[in-house]
Amino acid sequence: MKPFITFSCIFLLFTTISAHSFSEYVTPNFTASYLELIDNFGTFLFSHNKTFKVAVFNPGSQQTSFYLCVIHAASNTIIWSANRDDPVSDSGKMHLTVKGITVLDENGNTKWSTPSLKSQVNRLELTDMGNLILFDNSNGSLWESFQNPTDTIVIGQRLPVGASLSSAASNSDLSTGNYKLTISSSDAVLQWYGQTYWKLSTDTKVYKNSNDMAKYMAVNNTGFYVFGDGGTVFQLQLPLANFRIAKLGTSGLFTVNSFSGTDLKQEFVGPGNGCQTPLACERAGLCTESTASSTPVCSCPPNFHAGSDTFGGCVPSNGSYSLPLACKNYSSVVSFFNIGSVQYFGNFYSDPIMYKGNLSSCQNLCSNNCSCLGIFYKNTSGSCYMIENEMGSIQSRDGGDKDMLGFIKAIVVASSIDVDDKQSSQNGGFPVVAAVLLPIAGFIILMVIFFLVRRRLTLSKMQEVKLGKNSPYSGDLDVFYIPGLPARFDYEELEEATDNFKTLIGSGGFGTVYKGVLPDKSVVAVKKIVNIGVQGKKDFCTEIAVIGNIHHVNLVKLKGFCAQGRHRLLVYEYMNRGSLDRNLFGGGPVLEWQERFDVALGTARGLAYLHSGCEQKVIHCDIKPENILLQDQFQAKISDFGLSKLLSPEQSGLFTTMRGTRGYLAPEWLTNSSITEKTDVYSFGMVLLELVSGRKNCYFRSRSHSMDNDSNSGGGHSSTSSITGLVYFPLFALEMHEQGSYLELADPRLEGRVTYKEVEKLIRIALCCVHEEPPLRPNMVAVVGMLEGGTPLPHPRIESLNFLRFYGRRYTEASTIVEGHENENGSVMLQQTIMASDSPTLAFSYMSSQNISGPR
Repeated sequence: MKPFITFSCIFLLFTTISAHSFSEYVTPNFTASYLELIDNFGTFLFSHNKTFKVAVFNPGSQQTSFYLCVIHAASNTIIWSANRDDPVSDSGKMHLTVKGITVLDENGNTKWSTPSLKSQVNRLELTDMGNLILFDNSNGSLWESFQNPTDTIVIGQRLPVGASLSSAASNSDLSTGNYKLTISSSDAVLQWYGQTYWKLSTDTKVYKNSNDMAKYMAVNNTGFYVFGDGGTVFQLQLPLANFRIAKLGTSGLFTVNSFSGTDLKQEFVGPGNGCQTPLACERAGLCTESTASSTPVCSCPPNFHAGSDTFGGCVPSNGSYSLPLACKNYSSVVSFFNIGSVQYFGNFYSDPIMYKGNLSSCQNLCSNNCSCLGIFYKNTSGSCYMIENEMGSIQSRDGGDKDMLGFIKAIVVASSIDVDDKQSSQNGGFPVVAAVLLPIAGFIILMVIFFLVRRRLTLSKMQEVKLGKNSPYSGDLDVFYIPGLPARFDYEELEEATDNFKTLIGSGGFGTVYKGVLPDKSVVAVKKIVNIGVQGKKDFCTEIAVIGNIHHVNLVKLKGFCAQGRHRLLVYEYMNRGSLDRNLFGGGPVLEWQERFDVALGTARGLAYLHSGCEQKVIHCDIKPENILLQDQFQAKISDFGLSKLLSPEQSGLFTTMRGTRGYLAPEWLTNSSITEKTDVYSFGMVLLELVSGRKNCYFRSRSHSMDNDSNSGGGHSSTSSITGLVYFPLFALEMHEQGSYLELADPRLEGRVTYKEVEKLIRIALCCVHEEPPLRPNMVAVVGMLEGGTPLPHPRIESLNFLRFYGRRYTEASTIVEGHENENGSVMLQQTIMASDSPTLAFSYMSSQNISGPR
């Protein structure tokens, strides 16, 4: 019996190897090619449940391009490909070694390989979810296909924030296409050559659950989701399915499909409008939604006809003109073809490059920009939109708003000499037409050159104009074009919107803020910037472009700006509940604990995005209650971020030693240490302490008494206070933490409406944030995790908080008993200057934030 069993095992092993098809995994020194596996259509590995397979595969049944793919077996759908941009022939090979996977062409040249691995490979395994994984001897994952997505994600796979899907060029060519789906902390966005044409947040079929920061996108048996730490941010509930994929298709459509029977069934598509995809009707084609079918109707706009098969799309009917390619074969003589009242997919998700300008200025911006291929101009607002780099399809506005006009840029092409002139030339006579036209043409060319040179000199002069001087010209906003700029406003328009800057709603070292109402009835906050120094307007616009492209639910949105003459103004969304300091320290209703917690969490999320979610890290440097604004439901938004470059050289000189607001400054500012995002963490910790106590971190404990005035003096009364001592709350918080007496730190106005554990949580986080050594402070992503409960609460390191005792003692030594008047919110108006100590730290610590607010 035993020999028979042995023989059977040997036979089965031989059968498996000879078929070149393995179940679940293969081990190093394994090689596979399509020619060797032609009977199995290139397949060499199946998952344990046979749902997925790995193959050297030729999609579309073409015979020239082969790829290493993971395939859903039942539907024959490719869910991942390795060498998508470097296909091999049918004799190309996949080679597995202890160093990883390598795809080789027929000559042995490497076309694709896994990156360097931390240890040697033990096996290559295909899981039942379709994840291709390299494992080491300790069963640890070295590399996974799920972490390197191409154009598809499946159940069990996550697409994290910062990752993206890229379309394939076609169904038979898997090379990276021109469409991309990117996940940010607030949205999922489809783009084509950098032009946005769809956002998940704007799709009416998708439900938004919360304003939490997104972490990853996923599909599962019940639907399609974007998840955050607190649960679902976006959701699309779908019927139960065992297999579901989300895929960015070759035409730019993002679809969710499930497998039923033998076919994939489409359950969701974005964008839902067939004309909203960039090439619905090819280049410059006119797309019209069809009422009879889901397929849009394609035609050509006025003055255009269908192009050749090689060019596609639509081209000018006048053969003397052609459509330019961006910055290639560029002619200096351009024209604009009016294609009537139309729309363009990119306009829905981009801001105009110019606001309240005229059509001529809009066309000039395009003419002077070789990457510009067309413009759209709105008469009522003077808004100018620009198509850059690549032109897609145009959308018909059938019976809709006729206010938006489209203009396609065209260049003059070289034309042959008139037939009659040719004949005259062949007869030996000089063409009469040429004799007349050549002198005229020469004169026109000279005049064109003269005006172009003159214009260039004029623009150069205008660029040299300093912002601090009176501008001798008007319309200077048309001089510069910088991609990404938000809306531009005229000074007169903002003057009118604010009723001549009538309603002041805030002020600081960086400017004053006024309430305004734009013509579209939207309420805004208009900040008049002061002391911006003598830098060029282009630098100003570039900086605004950076700020304008930073979008997060916990950051105040910049809606526009004004740079006209000496005027520099910023237009922000209006926050109807004002700043945190007014709500926390003012005389209004007491902020409840949950509201304070929500403010803390929102502020932390906003800072985490600035530090980790932006393309370029942004360090705020001035986190304080005045710069945290509140909306309905006490949603917190950080303001005044990213504007440090707008300071004058005099102010910038102060930056190296004390940037921001005293009382919230990290110790490293005083020691000339390097400034990192951990300086914001320190400031956030100080704000967190103020949220707990409901008072400024440095305040005077006082006793008060009331005394009625003489009735003959008017019958009023006044309150006076006798200050008995200065309290440095961070030190008090440290001492109560050591004693475990957390409820002593809570705002007494809450009157017991907060628990011991709730206060302990915020105090421990705050004390960790204000550690003296920056490396000991958590980053803001970790702080968000602590607040949300996903990260364990840390224990503050007392040795790194002893500096608070020194600060507290120096405060006590420097303070004097001062008589003062208590105002309505309980803070004291000092009438005697506190004696300065010899400590450089204390030299600025006693002053209120209003007096010493730094650059902002």
